[in-house]
Amino acid sequence: MDFGRLSDLRYVVFSLPPDHPATAAVLARTTATPPAPAVYVGCPIWTNKAWLGSYFPAGIKDADYLHYYARQFNSIELNTTHYRIPDAPTVRRWRDAVPPSFRFCPKLPQSISHDRALYNADDLTLSFCRSIGELGERLGRAFLQLPPHFGPEHLPRLERYLLDFPAEIPLAVELRHPAWFANTELFATVSAMLEALDKTLVLSDVAGRRDVLHMRLTTPTAFIRLNGHGLVPSDYQRADAWAERLAAWLGAGLQTAYVFIHQKDIMHSPLWTQHFLQRVQQLTGIAVEPPRVIPQPVQGSLF
Repeated sequence: MDFGRLSDLRYVVFSLPPDHPATAAVLARTTATPPAPAVYVGCPIWTNKAWLGSYFPAGIKDADYLHYYARQFNSIELNTTHYRIPDAPTVRRWRDAVPPSFRFCPKLPQSISHDRALYNADDLTLSFCRSIGELGERLGRAFLQLPPHFGPEHLPRLERYLLDFPAEIPLAVELRHPAWFANTELFATVSAMLEALDKTLVLSDVAGRRDVLHMRLTTPTAFIRLNGHGLVPSDYQRADAWAERLAAWLGAGLQTAYVFIHQKDIMHSPLWTQHFLQRVQQLTGIAVEPPRVIPQPVQGSLF
């Protein structure tokens, strides 16, 4: 995730803002008998060749990467669907490669979000939703990332698109144009619309765009995208802060949290996740198995 990435972090304040005033009301409306809360953490891709010999066994075939990824993380921000709509047999293979507790969060194709900017995209949307519907219970929340040029002048188009979006597919929406956040009334309008339509507003924690860290929940699901910087001290401080905020939200009624980690060096993502999940368990009692280096076969020796 290059959006908002900075190379110089000296003047960035990484502390989390206070909750948006409407967040407490959203969490207070959680159903009386919700399911047990769940925390999902993942990366953008599973074909992480740098993990061969550590988090993946050495020498595995490309077709086995997802199987082993799903033994290290319990979710994925599925970026491959941003570039093409997979066919049903492919999606079923993905589904069958992971445990029942795993969740995919597929990104909507750029042909819908960027090329057509949600205009005249019904056919592509239905094709995408039919495809990812094959994930069944392993479907977490689809993810609509709007381009930086998609601004408030397109609010009616966004509303129309979301009204027509298949209700059986849970959806998160990421806004990027600065104007969405610059005007308090406008942000209140769009976030209230998402809340009314049961769509999750994405939270992005990136160095160069602190305005997108709005702390406004619109559903009892948090969808967080975090851009790390190579395990510098602020990465660990942010891990602790997010664990504390999620613990508060889970105590107030949050049902599900998705946290997706973007590090330039993919070797850093498992280490950040280990720290984060340890803090989550300490604060909430929710235990999610962290990524671990797996034992590798010992090569025989000749004497």
